[in-house]
Amino acid sequence: MAYFDLSLDDLRTYRPDRHEPADFDDFWQRTLAEARATPLQPEFAPVDIGLRLVDTFDVTFNGWGGHPIKGWLLLPRHRSGPLPCVVEYIGYGGGRGFPTDWLLWSAAGYAHLVMDTRGQGSDSLKGDTPDPAPAGLPHFPGFVTRGILDPASHYYRRVFTDAVRAVEAALAHPAVDSRIALTGGSQGGGIALVAGALAPSVAVVLPDRPFLCHYRRATEITDTPPYQEIAAYCRAHPDQIERVFATLAYLDGVNFAARAHAPALFSVGLMDDITPPSTVFAAYNHYAGPKEINVWPYNRHDGAAPFQRAAKLRFVTALWG
Repeated sequence: MAYFDLSLDDLRTYRPDRHEPADFDDFWQRTLAEARATPLQPEFAPVDIGLRLVDTFDVTFNGWGGHPIKGWLLLPRHRSGPLPCVVEYIGYGGGRGFPTDWLLWSAAGYAHLVMDTRGQGSDSLKGDTPDPAPAGLPHFPGFVTRGILDPASHYYRRVFTDAVRAVEAALAHPAVDSRIALTGGSQGGGIALVAGALAPSVAVVLPDRPFLCHYRRATEITDTPPYQEIAAYCRAHPDQIERVFATLAYLDGVNFAARAHAPALFSVGLMDDITPPSTVFAAYNHYAGPKEINVWPYNRHDGAAPFQRAAKLRFVTALWG
């Protein structure tokens, strides 16, 4: 794979116009108000999986529509008081897996809540959270085009709401203090970016190669999934193209980035044909808070993950000690 997107110099200044619905803020305020009308009811059931240094909890809380959302909470066993918490969102198709899949942040001394993604979890790590909402109108296989003709029924309206409620669930645990960091890669990075704008208590945002940003350009320069799902739908429904992108404007990470103010560390691979660099930089350059971005010139969607994990640890430690 060679470079296929803009040059790095052009990426650093790439700040496309945002296509933002007039009622964007009202839409999300109404959505979250509806969700909060149902009590969160977080539950943290202890799970003994044989870890000597980490306490693990099977998490359940009420997300969008009052639907129960699963997760894991991992805490360092030897702690003297409440801890900052890293809330992590999962890549496309993956589920929460097992607690042993998520030991980095608790090993570093932080609380760590991993949110299961509704309806996903059969591609890599297993998931345990169904999506009870009806599938509705025809959509291309996958998740991106579910409810694509109406933002009120779109799949990611539900997921983004779950993500905000996950932050609230983390804050409800007595071992968690008021400091919340959000992270994730690809889909998880996009969700972290969104929740960083919608959840007022977030202190740090760490989105790696975020998906769910600058949809239209993505469909025009890459033919790889998941953005390919949108292009495939538009091929089958060419009369609905403008309606499709009008819906996605309510779900575009670029529009959320303009509303996020916590310090952020992004990452991008310049050879990434799944989340193309210009879509990541579009969100990064519109991000309203203090920000840095790690650029990995020869990496694709792997995003130099071991190096980026170390960079995130350093970034959070510099902020929190």
